[in-house]
Amino acid sequence: MKKQILTFVLLIVVSVIFAQEPISKGHSQINVGVGLSTWGVPVYLGLDFGVHPDITLGGELSYRSYYNNWSDHKYHHSIIGILGNANYHFNNVLNIPSPWDFYAGLNLGFYNWRSPNEYEGSHTSGIGLGAQIGGRYNFSRNIGINLEFVGGNTATGGKFGITIKM
Repeated sequence: MKKQILTFVLLIVVSVIFAQEPISKGHSQINVGVGLSTWGVPVYLGLDFGVHPDITLGGELSYRSYYNNWSDHKYHHSIIGILGNANYHFNNVLNIPSPWDFYAGLNLGFYNWRSPNEYEGSHTSGIGLGAQIGGRYNFSRNIGINLEFVGGNTATGGKFGITIKM
């Protein structure tokens, strides 16, 4: 009986220790959600990969669509974004409790703007550099919610979504 109790206590301690890491080295997580920006409401799908207990690298695909009025005409625009990001997670440094994950980092991406041919505005496709700061709350070992603020490139705004650890 003492061995079973000791084994149970050790399992709890080990799970709490490993839960401190945002994503364990060699593991990944999927992020999916919606955002807010001046260029429509983006939907996104991202993948983060743990390369160090405090560092993740990832990629993201996003799509947004919006209308604007220009010279008394209503034009439909869409933006597809493909970007990579790197984040530093502050959990270990700041001794943040395990259900929480706070991070900040940089992103680099390409944004493809699509506007009607007759639109004379200044939307152009191109590369954008930005920064993000965010947080995540994990309801369980595999499921959480995330909130992120992004600035710098055409993705300026915020994002809210679900995280699934794999």
